This record gives sequence, structure tokens and C-alpha cells, in this order.
Amino acid sequence: MINFLKWLIGIIIVLGLLIFFVGFPYMKSQTKKNSPQSTVTVAETNNGKNFSISVAYSKPFKKGREIFGSLVPYGKVWRTGANENTIFTTDIDLTINGKNLPAGTYSLFTIPEKDKWTIIWNKKQYAWGINYDQTSPRIPAEDALQVQVPVETQNPPLEQFNISIEKGTNLMTLVLAWDTVKVEVPMGL
Repeated sequence: MINFLKWLIGIIIVLGLLIFFVGFPYMKSQTKKNSPQSTVTVAETNNGKNFSISVAYSKPFKKGREIFGSLVPYGKVWRTGANENTIFTTDIDLTINGKNLPAGTYSLFTIPEKDKWTIIWNKKQYAWGINYDQTSPRIPAEDALQVQVPVETQNPPLEQFNISIEKGTNLMTLVLAWDTVKVEVPMGL
């Protein structure tokens, strides 16, 4: 009987290791092919100083679904993309809605509403974009900055979620767009 228990425990350990080292990476790769990873980077010189801003995120598709107010509920923290958290990195201090965002690396979260979005730069990087219970892993005490921006309507609808950074003189604009929704976040240098 003792030999059987040792054998059974050994099998359970091997199965657990297989799931951890093979199963989870496989599931992660399957998820990522439906929402491919992307990075947008701007490297510029301003007043003789070189700087860069980048955003790494995953780009989910609409696929005929109702997006805002349904797939992405109003009033709840969204990881702002799919899969892992969206990561925003700047090596220059930015001014956003009159508030300072120090140079650094942040998780970018949003709280979409019908007429405005709250954009959140969080100092902590999280392993995955949502918890097992489908809630955000964001720890509010780690927020570096929150701002609100108005929602714009875009037509035609955008099939795939997109983040871009538009360049201007002494100003960059972070643009988040999907379906018929677009929000712009002016960032002063």
C-alpha cells in the first residue's frame, strides 16, 4: 500500500509540473494569437534632450461583439488591451492635464465611461492583466497619476484595439481607439 501511495504522489507531482511548464505556456500562446502583441515607440529630441516613450500592449479584435458597455464594462477598471497589462514607459517627465508623471515604467489602466475615460498610470507591473475572478489586479495605492479625458466618436468603427502616440511641438498625444470610441491624452514634455 505504501508503494502505491508513493507511486500515486509521484504521478500527481509529474502531472502538476507538466501543467505548469507545458499547459500554461500553451494556453498563453493560444490567447496571444487572438490578441497579438504590439509596441508603439516614439524617440525624439526636445530642447536638445533625447527621450523616448513606448507602450507595449495586446490588440484584441472586435469580432462582431459589442465592446464598450458590454465586453469592456463601463465604470470598471480595464487592463487597456488584452493578455498582460499594458506597459507605458517614459524616460522623460511628462505633464498630463497639469499633473506631473515622472519618468518611469507604469502599468496603464483605464476606466471607460460613455462620455469620459479615467486614464491611470500605476507604478506596479502585474504578471497578467486580470485575476482568475476576472477583476483587475491593480492596487490603487500604487497609482502614480489619474486623469480624465473626454470620449470622441470615430467612424467607421475600428476592428482592432489600437494605441498610438502622435507627435507635436512640445506635446505628444496618447491615442486609444477601438470600435467607435477614441480618447486622446495630451502629454506635455
